[in-house]
Amino acid sequence: MEKTKLHPFMFIVLVVVTTFLMGSSFTVGKVGLNYVSPLLLVGLRFTIAGLLMAVLVRKKLKPEELTDWGRIFIIGLVQTAGVMGCIFLSLRTITAGESSILTFTNPLMVVMMGTVFLGIRYRLLQWIGAFVGFFGVFITLGFHLQLTVGTLFGLGAAVFWSIGTILIKQWGSRFNVWVLTAYQMLFGGSILLLMGLTLEPPKLTITPISISIILWLAVMASIVQFAIWFYLINQGDPGKTSAFLFLAPFFGVLTGWVLLGEVVEWYVYAGGGLIFTGIFLVNWTFKEKMSLSLKENG
Repeated sequence: MEKTKLHPFMFIVLVVVTTFLMGSSFTVGKVGLNYVSPLLLVGLRFTIAGLLMAVLVRKKLKPEELTDWGRIFIIGLVQTAGVMGCIFLSLRTITAGESSILTFTNPLMVVMMGTVFLGIRYRLLQWIGAFVGFFGVFITLGFHLQLTVGTLFGLGAAVFWSIGTILIKQWGSRFNVWVLTAYQMLFGGSILLLMGLTLEPPKLTITPISISIILWLAVMASIVQFAIWFYLINQGDPGKTSAFLFLAPFFGVLTGWVLLGEVVEWYVYAGGGLIFTGIFLVNWTFKEKMSLSLKENG
């Protein structure tokens, strides 16, 4: 059965919605830190999201081998516990905009890791994009390499996300994508929940606002955001669609300014612009390379 082509206007609307949910979650999460300690907040977010998604995918085919469940656990450990733990810890000391910019340098790190660990050969423009992006990180940090704890956690989130991307590229074809998403969130969220109760003084202030923040992060910024993103990836060219990820840190900066009154220095915008340019070059040329490869093999 032929797939119905998505209207370009609806594609743009859905791209804006999903990247807004990605980027604004940094700001909503920072507000949430007023009520819940960082690891406990993100643990609740992804445990709830994972449980809800596990119910939704209960009839889908699940792994039979214990080793495959182990692979999903490792992906959850890296992709959810590692990435989100670092993000929420970074939000204690840096702005939501800075954290989102640093986190979304992950496509640039994937180029490096793909070369080293997977032997992928990238084009010159992709390498130029990677170096432009990393120069943007240097500018974003204020033209110096004196890293604060917050910036280290922000970069750590990007590193973990890159490792998760490599692992999913290696193992993802073994699983139904929704089953993988549900259980890696559940496993990662459970790890974060345990860490939040043991590695930091747990704080949970129950108010209508704190409950709304947790549910928004779990449902809208996790389940709905994932569902729209995977739908868009399935609808069009994954490389071209991924190029729109640069909108997420833009919304992180914008919502931080609107909701929190965060003052972002000019060099953060300049560095962010270079990072977006680098990510665009990496993704755009990746699309061209994939298309060329398909033509040659077809």
